[in-house]
Amino acid sequence: MARVVVLDYGSGNLRSAERALQRVGATVEVTADHRAALDADGLLVPGVGAYAACMAGLNEVKGGRIIGERLAGGRPVLGICVGMQILFERGIEHGVLTEGCGEWPGTVERLEAPIVPHMGWNTVRAPEGTKLFAGLDPDARFYFVHSYGVRKWELEASEVIRPPLVTWATHGDDDFVAAVENGPLWATQFHPEKSGDAGAQLLENWLKSF
Repeated sequence: MARVVVLDYGSGNLRSAERALQRVGATVEVTADHRAALDADGLLVPGVGAYAACMAGLNEVKGGRIIGERLAGGRPVLGICVGMQILFERGIEHGVLTEGCGEWPGTVERLEAPIVPHMGWNTVRAPEGTKLFAGLDPDARFYFVHSYGVRKWELEASEVIRPPLVTWATHGDDDFVAAVENGPLWATQFHPEKSGDAGAQLLENWLKSF
């Protein structure tokens, strides 16, 4: 049975994530303990609210260091919602720039759509070879709630031996990154823990990647 730590840094639907992982067979601990987070089979990084507030909480528990140390050892990490956004270089909200973890180049910025926030169910466009969305119907819908996102993928394929797999979604006429698979680092802009059977299948796929 996979052991997963949900990183508790003061942001995110911790209990929802815990219950969703338990339902698909994981043993789950919600904690900010450095050793527990490093030793777990998988680390889930949640996040809701403002980018700057999430980064402040993450820095308080040295979450960026935990994520970096896990990835250096090829240990799986899954970011959800703002927990995905903080993996990028920077976020800009209300004209304020906040430095992120810098695992990927790119900027989290306000969506350009007639209606913001983007709230509710939406489909995604997963790339060929995806493991995160394996076994899921291409028309499967996932639950989103966000006003900001990554609207441009800035990591060029020539910069890496094996480029990440990037999944996209559209709100209004605005395309944004909905998920990324990059070695042991996976992330989703939507909430799999709130996405019913499709979200459960996605979390199972993550557990199977360990």
